[in-house]
Amino acid sequence: MTAPAHGVIARFDEPEALERAVRAAKAAGYTQLDAYSPFPLRDVEQEFGVRPSALTWIAVTTGFIGAAVQYAAQYGLNVVDYPLNVGGRPLHSWPTFIPATLIVAILWTGTATLLGMLLLLRLPCLHHPVFAVPGFERASEDRFFLVILVEDPRFDRHAAIELLAAVGGQDAREVPACD
Repeated sequence: MTAPAHGVIARFDEPEALERAVRAAKAAGYTQLDAYSPFPLRDVEQEFGVRPSALTWIAVTTGFIGAAVQYAAQYGLNVVDYPLNVGGRPLHSWPTFIPATLIVAILWTGTATLLGMLLLLRLPCLHHPVFAVPGFERASEDRFFLVILVEDPRFDRHAAIELLAAVGGQDAREVPACD
């Protein structure tokens, strides 16, 4: 009986090699792939069909909500609840409300962006099966990795290793699943 696997991984030294490997894996019918790179690769993103992140909408929406809440609070307190006429100035003096409104909008945006990013990226991830692959720490420096996941309907361990080796993948091996 073999131990459960996460997938098959191979290392590539150049971004172009990873791009070719992704195209070859897609052409072979694999659909469940993961790529690891020290910087974004637009061609690989297009091959994976990566959509724009919802994080932008989360940030913009919460920024506007925070600004509206802050402005409404200032208006309610200074104009409705506790009107105080100082020097004949108008009660609703919007220029004086702007600095605090911007500050609160920025705080809400930053907080929502942090929390949204943590949720969308499923962080913190204290352990992932690929962390056990020798040399994987260089994925954040100068190496590129492609993983064919075991969840893929066409997954076959030997065929996946052969495919990755045939397209120039080095050290193609099985990644054991988490315990």
